[in-house]
Amino acid sequence: MLYTILRNLLFQFSPEEVHYFSMNLLKKACAFGPSSAIIEKQFCVKDTSLQKTVFGLNFTNPVGLGAGFDKNAAYLNELACLGFGFVEIGTVTPLAQNGNDQPRLFRLPADKALINRMGFNNEGVVAIKQKLANWNNEKSNTPLIVGGNIGKNKLTPNELAWKDYEICFEGLFEEVDYFVVNVSSPNTPGLRELQEKESLKKILSQLQNINQGKAKPKPLLLKIAPDLTQEQLDDIVALSFETKLDGLVATNTTICRENLQTPAAIVTAIGPGGLSGKPVTNRATEVVQYLSNNTNGQIPIIASGGIFNGFDAQEKLNAGASLIQVWTGFVYEGPKIVKNICEALAKTGI
Repeated sequence: MLYTILRNLLFQFSPEEVHYFSMNLLKKACAFGPSSAIIEKQFCVKDTSLQKTVFGLNFTNPVGLGAGFDKNAAYLNELACLGFGFVEIGTVTPLAQNGNDQPRLFRLPADKALINRMGFNNEGVVAIKQKLANWNNEKSNTPLIVGGNIGKNKLTPNELAWKDYEICFEGLFEEVDYFVVNVSSPNTPGLRELQEKESLKKILSQLQNINQGKAKPKPLLLKIAPDLTQEQLDDIVALSFETKLDGLVATNTTICRENLQTPAAIVTAIGPGGLSGKPVTNRATEVVQYLSNNTNGQIPIIASGGIFNGFDAQEKLNAGASLIQVWTGFVYEGPKIVKNICEALAKTGI
């Protein structure tokens, strides 16, 4: 109830400005020992029944935060205080880039949705690597798992995209626990073309060659769009086995605008971008189920798309997911979303 009132107030301001205002406020609170302890006690659920081991990593709970929220690894301590089992930082590109022009993040409250066309705005792999190194050196017993979501710079042509992914992979290798190859954002021109089998095979094969040459390879995952055809999904399944992927993230945002409650004129005025939140729920679940069935459950899936509560999370897990990620649900439900989902899952016995 309290967050609903606060959310209504925050929703009067720019979504992007509110995002940084809220997280910086939380950062200040968590910088003070006693208040940090209070926040952690309020929002963390410490229940051993929620622990999961997936692609060789030990998660304290299956609820993570999707990429795009903490692009520059600036809020890891704060997100740990809110109880997340894992956080995916990025999308990280080799060079820093400003992303698309603002405004580029829009709320659709009637649909419990967001539209974003951020465009991989981030500080670049060198700066983010340093932030992660500092965090890894300073953290005490924080069990938070950190994934690195990597992409290509806007100006890099697709035929050279594999080099951008290689630069980010090498740059972050010592600092993250797993990697996610992002070729599914609709906000970088031509990026989704890299989901085609041959383009994707080149990127994944190159990364796996590097990965398997390391003393201790890192889990390598692929994030896909919800807008893929059955034939494209079949290609993803085949390629996952061929390149020995450790997991899949399903799904990214959609370019579909069907069956929205928000007036069409408003949606049209917003323009292009990826739609996330409740409207993606069913399609994301369908994709998770299809991938799980067609991989015979042999490749772990992180489910993302329209997860707001314990029921939504359980639905994704029942469809075959091993872990789940929230993003838009975090915006609409507030800081107790992880606790609420974890308590619900603990009751059902995930």
